[in-house]
Amino acid sequence: MTILSCKVTSVDAITDTVYRVRLVPETPCAFRAGQYLMVVMDERDKRPFSMASTPFESKHIELHIGASELNLYAMAVMDRVLQQNEILVDMPHGEAWLREDDETRPLILIAGGTGFSYVRSILLTALERNPQRDIAVYWGGREAQHLYDLSELEALTVNHPQMRLEAVVEQPPEEWRGRTGTVLTAVLQDYGSLADYDIYIAGRFEMAKIARELFCHERDAREDRMFGDAFTFI
Repeated sequence: MTILSCKVTSVDAITDTVYRVRLVPETPCAFRAGQYLMVVMDERDKRPFSMASTPFESKHIELHIGASELNLYAMAVMDRVLQQNEILVDMPHGEAWLREDDETRPLILIAGGTGFSYVRSILLTALERNPQRDIAVYWGGREAQHLYDLSELEALTVNHPQMRLEAVVEQPPEEWRGRTGTVLTAVLQDYGSLADYDIYIAGRFEMAKIARELFCHERDAREDRMFGDAFTFI
């Protein structure tokens, strides 16, 4: 792992609780798609965030940080980002990176909320390596506004017709034309078997736990082909 000083080049409020933060590290640092960094608050306090950028973009790092008064852990990081021109990060971390051993296997990428940052890095990297790869992206949120970069995904499907996008909202507005319910239920509705798929998941620990149990027991998913950093804690 490497401790790097990073310049904060931009901070954009995507929604009232999600911020897009762009950093430029003092020196480029290699990482794998799906890994995360730790924002160094002090020697004993390092806070993890997935990198939404890809390994091909080594000169800058993009983070999606969900922060509000209900999430003081992340809000403290955002306060530092907004107040200082530079922050320290410890990177790279994580074992749930995009595997390269068989790039012909179809992918299912599942994100809840800002877990999209993890999925975005994997998705863009996989498409760069194999533009014809069969990929399904499931992104779920409580409200439609929580799917903050949906237009970017929709644009990708135009150039990659083999990519399928499923946006799922638990509390949809009247004008919503996507799917409703939970993202895990949507996956179970769409697949009789998951045995042939590589599955990458980013979301709350409880969501990852339920996904692993349901997919393996009810849809024959291979546990050794399911990836998510939350699995380390469940």
